Amino acid sequence: MIPGGEAEPGRAPVPILTVPSAVRPFYLEAAPARGQLVRLGPLADALLTRHALPDVVAQLLGEALALTAGLAAALKFEGSFSLQARGDGPVGMLLADCTGRGALRGYARIDAAALARFDGAPSAARLLGAGHLAFTVDQGPEMDRYQGIVPLEGSSLADLAHTWFRTSQQVEAAVKLVAARTPAGWRASALLLERIAFAGGGRRRTPEDDDEAWRTAVMLAGSATGAELLDEGLPAERLLWRLFHELDPRIQHAKPVSFGCRCSRERIERVLAGFGSAELDQMAEDGAITVTCEFCNVDFRFDRGDVGAASPADGGAA
Repeated sequence: MIPGGEAEPGRAPVPILTVPSAVRPFYLEAAPARGQLVRLGPLADALLTRHALPDVVAQLLGEALALTAGLAAALKFEGSFSLQARGDGPVGMLLADCTGRGALRGYARIDAAALARFDGAPSAARLLGAGHLAFTVDQGPEMDRYQGIVPLEGSSLADLAHTWFRTSQQVEAAVKLVAARTPAGWRASALLLERIAFAGGGRRRTPEDDDEAWRTAVMLAGSATGAELLDEGLPAERLLWRLFHELDPRIQHAKPVSFGCRCSRERIERVLAGFGSAELDQMAEDGAITVTCEFCNVDFRFDRGDVGAASPADGGAA
């Protein structure tokens, strides 16, 4: 964890926090597979506690954050990866996005009254309800965005990710997600495995060999426990070796993930400038307009006379 530093002028006063080894990419020398082990560490707690979320919702958002961080780490260009679920359940919207450089943020919109009607710990399927999940790859201003949309079908967020890999990416994958409140605060982790064309180091292999090696890799990934994935005392290298030693894992350079809310006073002021005078007057209370960032839960306050066109009653232009 690397805290400290000062926020950019006009940026929200949020934690300046980076986990240098949050994502550990790897591949298996003896199987057609590559993957990412994501462990957000204290960053998960910093992101999830920005809002007073019920534990079941924080758990779901934590899984989404870990999944998104892992998928963004695989980007080969400057851009971002986002996950957005919209449904008719108590969690009407679930959103997580991460840039290729690891700036991560997330948000969940809940209907508290609808959520209160559930007993125990409802599944992701019950929390989200019927709707869709969109995975969006933004390749920057010079490239078109790519989006894959899948229905909200499956009991868990991992099930939905499997469907996206299969239908939109047309690849086989294994996904394990875990998020939980621990004595040290919220923690979240993801283990992602994707089937690739097998290189094999020059050794001749048959398609049947590849199929069997892939099945073995998926089985081994599935043996990872939530406790192992969240155990900060268990180094990533040791965990990956423990899981995949028979398939000769090759662990690559770690990638950082940081608290990545990108809101700023200047950006919000530009948005407000697009509203008409009457709309701005409706937003104002006691001569001020307050805008709350949905991601970091920070309020930005603007004097009504300093934003857009002033109303005629205030002596401004009509």
